[in-house]
Amino acid sequence: MTEGNDLGKTSIGMQPNLAALLSYLFGIVTGIILYIIERENKFVRFHAMQSILTFGALFVLGILLGFIPAIGLALIPVLWVLNIVLWVVLMIKAYQGERFKLPVIGDIAEKNS
Repeated sequence: MTEGNDLGKTSIGMQPNLAALLSYLFGIVTGIILYIIERENKFVRFHAMQSILTFGALFVLGILLGFIPAIGLALIPVLWVLNIVLWVVLMIKAYQGERFKLPVIGDIAEKNS
């Protein structure tokens, strides 16, 4: 695990790895909150933006699947499992101090952090 001190300081007075973990806790909501209130730490801002994009995309995908008869409704449980797995993995990686980038979304988050 990377020590919190190696990740720099935050403007909110919290350890960066804990703030990054919290950005995933309630998905889009905590991602937005931490992205707005954390102005300095790129590590926290990266994880907050990745949370917003990841769980926002999964939310929209869930809605779209709901409109597809049979196949879409059959895929919704798969999407929920993916959602939970990503949620847990991203929180663990953030707490460990890793800048774990998801394909495509991670690159966008990095550019906007």
